Amino acid sequence: MNEPLAERVRPKNLEEYISQHHLVGENGSLTNQIKKGIIPSLILWGPPGTGKTTLAHIVAKESERPFYVLSAINSGVKDIREVIDKAKQAGGLFTSKNPILFIDEIHRFSKSQQDSLLAAVEKGWVTLIGATTENPSFEVIPALLSRCQVYILNAFGKEDLELLLERAMHNDPILKSKRIKLQETEALLRLSGGDGRKLLNIFELVVNSEPNDEIIITDDLVLSKAQKNTVLYDKTGEQHYDIISAFIKSIRGSDPNGAVYWLARMIEGGEDVKFIARRMLISASEDIGLANPTALVMATTTFQAVTTIGYPEARIILSQCAIYLATSAKSNASYMAIGKAQQSVRQTGNLSVPLHLRNAPTKLMKDLGYGEDYKYAHDFKNNFVNEEFLPDELTGTSYYQPGKNQRENALSDFLKKRWKDKYDF
Repeated sequence: MNEPLAERVRPKNLEEYISQHHLVGENGSLTNQIKKGIIPSLILWGPPGTGKTTLAHIVAKESERPFYVLSAINSGVKDIREVIDKAKQAGGLFTSKNPILFIDEIHRFSKSQQDSLLAAVEKGWVTLIGATTENPSFEVIPALLSRCQVYILNAFGKEDLELLLERAMHNDPILKSKRIKLQETEALLRLSGGDGRKLLNIFELVVNSEPNDEIIITDDLVLSKAQKNTVLYDKTGEQHYDIISAFIKSIRGSDPNGAVYWLARMIEGGEDVKFIARRMLISASEDIGLANPTALVMATTTFQAVTTIGYPEARIILSQCAIYLATSAKSNASYMAIGKAQQSVRQTGNLSVPLHLRNAPTKLMKDLGYGEDYKYAHDFKNNFVNEEFLPDELTGTSYYQPGKNQRENALSDFLKKRWKDKYDF
């Protein structure tokens, strides 16, 4: 048998199917539909190795429908049309139930490829089952998504994974011929990351690496054979954005431990150093700002350094910057100020620049009053003069509200002394 273990023990029916009880358990949302053969077009969304492909095969078998498979990795519009034509003929000749078209990794289809499915799904020539590890809201076009039900598959829990191992040892003819004892399973379960296929692949690797038929599975044995846990991290997928979100929120929340952990997840997953450094640049201004202006200098220097050095040493510089940002005083006052000002511009439109603030490079402009009555601040005591710098319609409007931190408290006092009651500093 050349098939991998995961294929050899793939469930053939609902009774053998492990996990996802919310979908195919006794009261699962798909159970009755499958038994009645009333299958809507649907998208199965979940992490790798959670049974999406297996469930699609079972749905087709239980509902007794013709089953066609396409992989988004190597199929184009021409392939889609050919399969739809076959499905139309099969549906008309052999059964009153329309065939099932299963598309693995449907998120990899382009808009035009997804568009080519619309007519077939809408007219009922096929029932579409798409499998994806990415959020369908972002990866499936709205017109197709609106014609499908979305069902979420969860990563396998500990009990599910242990059941998967026990079933493999009892059902697989190769494993049954060996005397295997599961003395410890923590390493197997941890390395699998809730991915059933990965669990069985690691298990098979460990078993096949042992010269004798009598095998005692321990954590040390698994770790010695598996060598390194391949980190689950898709640099273009949803998890990419989830982890960078967790990273930035840890910095914003002043937790250096959280920041370093999520940074390590990205580094181990091979994330682009420039992507990480760019996000820290943004955070240095958005979340720290004037509470510690040096943070922006640190982040800028970090970006330049990691771009020059690269991995593996860049990880040290990224860590230093992440910890510095996380432990710095925080202020989003600059971020809030520009947001308020932009909203004001959108609401009030293109208000005229006051004449005294206008540039006057020509005699005509000077004759028209451009720049007239402008007071040059450096000509006055303390380099300050109480002058209007906003359009007349916005006079007295306050966009910048100093944050509550040591440095901006000093800025607030400075501004109050200068502007008195004009602005609410």
